[in-house]
Amino acid sequence: MAPPASGMPRPPLYFSALGSADPPQLPALRGRDARQRDSMNRLFRDVEGGPLCPNGSVVCIGAFDGLHLGHRALVRHAAGRARALGLPLVALAFEPLPREYFAASAPPPRLQLPRAKFEGLRGLGAELVGLLRFDARMVAMSPEAFVRAVLVRRLSAREVHVGPGFRFGHRRAGDLATLRREGAAHGFTAAEIAPVLLDGERVSSTRIRAALGAGDFDAATRLLGQPYAIGGRVVRGRQLGRTLGYPTANLRFDRKVPALSGIYATRVHGVDAQPWPSVASFGTRPTVGGIEPLLEAHLFDFDGDLYGRRIEVEFVARLRDEEKFPDLPSLVAQMDRDAARARALLAQAGAPAPGKETARPRADLPLEASR
Repeated sequence: MAPPASGMPRPPLYFSALGSADPPQLPALRGRDARQRDSMNRLFRDVEGGPLCPNGSVVCIGAFDGLHLGHRALVRHAAGRARALGLPLVALAFEPLPREYFAASAPPPRLQLPRAKFEGLRGLGAELVGLLRFDARMVAMSPEAFVRAVLVRRLSAREVHVGPGFRFGHRRAGDLATLRREGAAHGFTAAEIAPVLLDGERVSSTRIRAALGAGDFDAATRLLGQPYAIGGRVVRGRQLGRTLGYPTANLRFDRKVPALSGIYATRVHGVDAQPWPSVASFGTRPTVGGIEPLLEAHLFDFDGDLYGRRIEVEFVARLRDEEKFPDLPSLVAQMDRDAARARALLAQAGAPAPGKETARPRADLPLEASR
């Protein structure tokens, strides 16, 4: 079936349920299972544990929320150094994000969830990804202790690369000078890349969140280097949309705060060779008593079963805010208007250029989705 006129497979993410510091030792697998297991073995979460790179490594460290142009410049620079030295590249980040940990009652919006970050870093050349647990123990760890535990014992770092203004350790006491001082004692060098600027301002996740919140997807795309999309696996839900004439493929946001909410003209990737035009709602569904944020995408003129399918929803244009309606007929009438407007906007925008739809920064959900 072709989409009306107007994804690539992804391995599961491994988080050790037992808190193991090292990837598990597993029997030999074949084919797709072997590829998936190999991918899972490329992730570690714990500060403590045995050596992961006994022959040395090149390390880059950052928050990497969204994997925007600045993040990409850092990772690609470090990847080039790793190739030159013949060493593996290790990308280090923290989960939850430090800002989420310190503002647990009102966490900041996220651009990506862990699976997308892991896969994005791997796609940029990281052979090993550390999504280190940011908890009370990490908060209390001095910069020097972090260097010894992670960069020296676990990773045998030869070079460490960070972004401008990087801080780490207890009370954010560590900086580039700390890394250089510790590196002199432990046999590695440290450097930071220059800021990546766009329109005279530094590219940052904060700018992207602001652009998404304002519905400025052109600005977000320029800052990210590619269109913003959220992905996940479609799962069963209440099926209320079907009874209203608008069946949807829905993705949950894993109890995190999304960077955008409202009604959108969207394209769904992973259904057909070409992206499928759609209209989507991202919010709590106040008219029907919803609570958690849910992304609901209605694919125009689609007849098929998407349950269990991994899809991506690319945001093209913002239509309006989410609102509470007095009754379901009022809601459906507005959905009709939203669908008509989304069709028109997508037809005006046209299809993405051929060959450009597998390189988007996914805010992928370690999730389910519902209909």
